[in-house]
Amino acid sequence: MDPERAVPETSGTPHASGSAAPSSRPEGSPDAPDGRSGGEGREGAEGAEGRARSGRSGAYAAARRHRWLLGPALLLLAIVVLRAFLVTPFGIPSESMQDTLLVGDRILVSRTTAPADLQRGDIVVFDASQAFNLRVPERGVVQTLVEAVESLAGKGQPTDYVKRVIGLPGDHVRCCSADGRLEINGVAVTEPYIAPGQKPSNLTFDVTVPPDRFWVMGDNRGSSSDSRAHLGDPGGGMVPGDDMIGKVWVRYWPLDRLGPVEQGQIASVPRNGE
Repeated sequence: MDPERAVPETSGTPHASGSAAPSSRPEGSPDAPDGRSGGEGREGAEGAEGRARSGRSGAYAAARRHRWLLGPALLLLAIVVLRAFLVTPFGIPSESMQDTLLVGDRILVSRTTAPADLQRGDIVVFDASQAFNLRVPERGVVQTLVEAVESLAGKGQPTDYVKRVIGLPGDHVRCCSADGRLEINGVAVTEPYIAPGQKPSNLTFDVTVPPDRFWVMGDNRGSSSDSRAHLGDPGGGMVPGDDMIGKVWVRYWPLDRLGPVEQGQIASVPRNGE
């Protein structure tokens, strides 16, 4: 027997001349190894292609139906980026900065001012949790999302404070001088931004600000929990530069007080020891 033949010869049954030996493969053409005929394979392929076209068409139609979401999504992304890197809105919740900032004022804070560029008299927003030894409340996922949405309208975290920079790193700040004024590096300074009728401080203090820290006070000195109130705390009441969120730039609400917020720069004071 020829070992390469697919089917053995049948004894006594001669083959007609020119006839082909039967195929050893199952029914169906060589193009359909799964047993289906060539036509059936083509029909299956065409069906699969049709389903693929139908799927692509459905996806395109779904994308068209939801394309209106693209605009709001891009706007939200722009707001998040703007708020994180350039300008952040905040609301004033207390009287500690009267009469410069009033309860209910809405302000924009510039995040482009580096701590090293801050000057005495600048009004800043900062995270007070470390400097004032504040407990940071625990938040769940839902609360975090709610606060993120509220922050877009200017509601800050409970540990966000707004105060005025009085002492820069290395400054010797004390109160009070012989004439009752605040003294910085041996120079008694005039503070025109203090609320009418308020003293520079009802508390006496004498501090030297550590490197990369800032001594901050509210303009309404009798109603401000600022660096003075936290001298005995682990944070020492002095704000690290890394905790500075930004410098107050402009008031955008109420409309009758719309405009830049006066920083009230303190008169030139020499560096400590000069």
